[in-house]
Amino acid sequence: MPDQSAVGMEVLRTLDKAKTQGYHFKSIVIAGMGFFTDAYDLFSISTVTRLLGRLYYYDPALGKPGTLPPNVAAAVNGVALVGTLLGQLFFGWAGDKFGRKKVYGITLLLMILTSIASGLSLGSNATSVMTTLCFFRFWLGFGIGGDYPLSATIMSEYSNTKTRGAFIGAVFAMQGFGILSGATVAIILSAAFNAAYHRPAFQVDQIRSTPPQADYVWRLLFMFGALPAALTYYYRIRMPETARYTALVEKNNEQAARDMEKVLHVQFQTKHDDSSVAMGVQKHQAAVEREADKKVQYKLFSQEFLRRHGYQLLGCTVCWFMLDVAFYSQNLFQKDIFTAVGWIPAAKKMSALEEVFKISRAQALIALVSTVPGYWVTVALIDRVGRWWIQLNGFFMMTLFMLVLTFDYYNLRGDPCPADSSKYCGGNHLAFIAMYALTFFFANFGPNSTTFIVPAELFPARLRSTCHGISAASGKAGAIVGAFGFLYASQNEHQGKQDHGYPTGIGIKKSLLVLAVCNAIGFFFTFFVPETNGKSLEELSGENEESNGAVEKTKADNL
Repeated sequence: MPDQSAVGMEVLRTLDKAKTQGYHFKSIVIAGMGFFTDAYDLFSISTVTRLLGRLYYYDPALGKPGTLPPNVAAAVNGVALVGTLLGQLFFGWAGDKFGRKKVYGITLLLMILTSIASGLSLGSNATSVMTTLCFFRFWLGFGIGGDYPLSATIMSEYSNTKTRGAFIGAVFAMQGFGILSGATVAIILSAAFNAAYHRPAFQVDQIRSTPPQADYVWRLLFMFGALPAALTYYYRIRMPETARYTALVEKNNEQAARDMEKVLHVQFQTKHDDSSVAMGVQKHQAAVEREADKKVQYKLFSQEFLRRHGYQLLGCTVCWFMLDVAFYSQNLFQKDIFTAVGWIPAAKKMSALEEVFKISRAQALIALVSTVPGYWVTVALIDRVGRWWIQLNGFFMMTLFMLVLTFDYYNLRGDPCPADSSKYCGGNHLAFIAMYALTFFFANFGPNSTTFIVPAELFPARLRSTCHGISAASGKAGAIVGAFGFLYASQNEHQGKQDHGYPTGIGIKKSLLVLAVCNAIGFFFTFFVPETNGKSLEELSGENEESNGAVEKTKADNL
């Protein structure tokens, strides 16, 4: 009769040492398509925000293209982030409570339905359209939030020790393709509609510059986000539960072995001897293991968890928070960047559809040269260099570039041209955009990737999804601060020079200095997070040591 705890440990050891096989790549694609959809849905809104303003908030008395009022812009852009934060916490907990498999399909189904519903947002006026759009984008964000802890946890628990970082990183790297695809779809839609319904620039004809048919562009853009998720939904719900959850949380070693036999093509000894003596030994052993389990099953809110993992969770949450404050606030100077290099002219010089095209083209170029490469350089190097050094280096380089921009911002950007104040003359525009692109590159070849990977490796299986959800939610709290707090903070200090509808702020240079400080804080809190490269999940979480020690102690107590 095999020792069933030994069977469980054999399954886990086999997972750790398994060669890279087809099921690994299949898992990456299935989980990665969720992140592709996440990024597509979260970032595509920025390509059509100005279009929404032109369509629904045009005021002839102002003599300029319509823009979303600050409160509406904050709601449209921010409600999905709030939903994501709550989804990360809820589905992180649910993944540990009910199992990864049981709730994994729900997140994707929610994203599919709400992507379609966002495009169908209806109403008789601007307020009703924006209200329904915000409602559906909140629930879209809620589904997206669940994908963070579940995808990371599932991929970490499926992976072998040698290439675990690359596998989890590859899932997250699909975000880069999602961002690029969102911009590409916006380019195609705006170009197609502009060819069919070509209109003059706003300064030529204010009314005709925004054709009514442009309303279909943002709706189709959002609905296309459902397609990649729908294509992988069937495969996601067919994925077996992870062996680590089955063996370590549900304590069903036989089921864990059977599940892994299907994907690893190995045979585990799981059958029991039916003799009464063997059955008696088996029951005694099971009782000993259950008693041992009770002694190691410390909860999240306990002194034991605080002692073992408190600093680690603090490091994960603070680093992710600081990273997202900086990462999501980098659009503060995006307008100056794109204007300085001539990628986006003044709004009045374009029609509504031309503006969507040029904004999307600029975002696609940035994604192509900095965002996507940053992710995949991480995938290539993370299991060689290690998580800790990549995160530390990323925060350091982001701090450095932010400081350079702080003290040399206007010299790099230049000053408004005398003949056309919508453009910038002088400065060093090549260096300006290089700084911007490199900041994105080292965010992705750095903490934007590692803060996603490490929380899926450090914590016990019964708390892994919950702790990843807490870490991710901390990051989304930072994203909300970065995207909206700094949007207001970066406004010009002098009355009358800030954007329409916004109060005065502390200015762009002081805002950049604060962001540099945030990156520096992330740098120092990286020292709270241990290196996880090359170690098994059970070694990192302490589950091997806990279980073995508790079993031996319980056996001794029963003698």
